[in-house]
Amino acid sequence: MVLFDKIGATKLSVKLGVNERSVYARRRRLEAKYSEHLAAPSKALLEAKYPHRLQHELKNGTVLIGSDFHIWPGQESTALRAFKKFADDVRPSMVILNGDVLDFPLIGRHAPIMWETAPEPYQEIEAAQDHLNDIAKASRRARKAWCLGNHDARFESNLANNAARYRNIKGVHLSDHFGLWEKCWSVCINEPVRGGATMVKHKPKGGGMNAARASALNSGMSFVHGHLHSQKVMPITDYNGDRYGVDAGCIADPAYKQFVNYTEDAPLDWRSGFCLLTYKDGRLLMPELVTVWDDRSVQFRGEVIRV
Repeated sequence: MVLFDKIGATKLSVKLGVNERSVYARRRRLEAKYSEHLAAPSKALLEAKYPHRLQHELKNGTVLIGSDFHIWPGQESTALRAFKKFADDVRPSMVILNGDVLDFPLIGRHAPIMWETAPEPYQEIEAAQDHLNDIAKASRRARKAWCLGNHDARFESNLANNAARYRNIKGVHLSDHFGLWEKCWSVCINEPVRGGATMVKHKPKGGGMNAARASALNSGMSFVHGHLHSQKVMPITDYNGDRYGVDAGCIADPAYKQFVNYTEDAPLDWRSGFCLLTYKDGRLLMPELVTVWDDRSVQFRGEVIRV
């Protein structure tokens, strides 16, 4: 227990000469025996603040980005299954969860609509832990980052507004429950001065159909966002060369119960899927989209892939 708290699952598995699955199995047995949650080390265990931005340098390789999971218990969307498969198949340098991994409708600021039901926060957390552990295992040694979304922030914001004196107590911070993932507001891939930088952040610049373009235009670099669920790539070329505005879409299925009531079953210009960034000699190639084709398949590079 002490070693897990101190160095986390990955380093502990190396130290003990076993795989990470064995470490997690041991952790679950100890948690059941001692009725104590074991969280991997993170900055949030020392302070409640999240880092402003993560910096990641990548000359050659890929970054896998999924946004807007809105995980509820008992659901595994086609895009989520595909995201796990791609995390295993493409061996990315980094995997980024670009916000709204959790939904948290019961602790949001919006009132319930009629008599709708929703899972309790602990149920969402348990479901998300299972799915994120699957992603972490599939992605192996890839760096793992989580850009917080407005739905994710509900967890700590609700406590901060209603139980401020619980600050810094273990369990009240999101990182206490998801220690494998570095929490941040944004990830900057490569230094801006090198000309191939990419900003990954949950919310875009403004809204509407041109939000991806506006984000790339105003940031001066390629920009990948979530939040709007629409999934698209919008290139910009000027005297500085090429850059891209990318809406990563949503891992959640737009037909899920999470969305039906508050959208009033309106037609949605949303697409379920995620994006893959590839860097060559420090430059970003045209971003690629993985988009749900049907309940069992996604489309990618002109092929329909069963997941």
